[in-house]
Amino acid sequence: MANISDTIEEFILNAINDDSLSISRNELADFFNVSPSQINYVLSTRFTYARGFVTESRRGGGGYVKILKVTPTKDVYLHNILINELKESIDYPKSLQILDNLVSRSLIDDKTYKVIKSAICPKSLKMPIAYEDEMRAKILRNILTNL
Repeated sequence: MANISDTIEEFILNAINDDSLSISRNELADFFNVSPSQINYVLSTRFTYARGFVTESRRGGGGYVKILKVTPTKDVYLHNILINELKESIDYPKSLQILDNLVSRSLIDDKTYKVIKSAICPKSLKMPIAYEDEMRAKILRNILTNL
């Protein structure tokens, strides 16, 4: 059975028309009978730039959330990943989101995906988590720079 975050994500994806959606956070929370913070969680984890989305929000009584699907060129996309997503460190799930999006945009093939995934997996980077996340970011930054 899908969890509520998956259900909310699927609903939003199905509701996006013409590559954008504007919706009230409170109405969405009421519709799913969850708190607005649950909607914030879904937006911040499932609708990220690494997954091909930009979100804008306005809080308050007339608040809304606007979700835009972005399709930048390969160079712009990779540059934005390097600037916005790959800071000093990155955890394994977040790095897999980036790789999944690179495959879905046909920027890397499945074979390249598997090679990169095996290079950045926790088994390959057997060290304390803080160092592991830093090393993973360095590896990904180097690979994306060379793409």
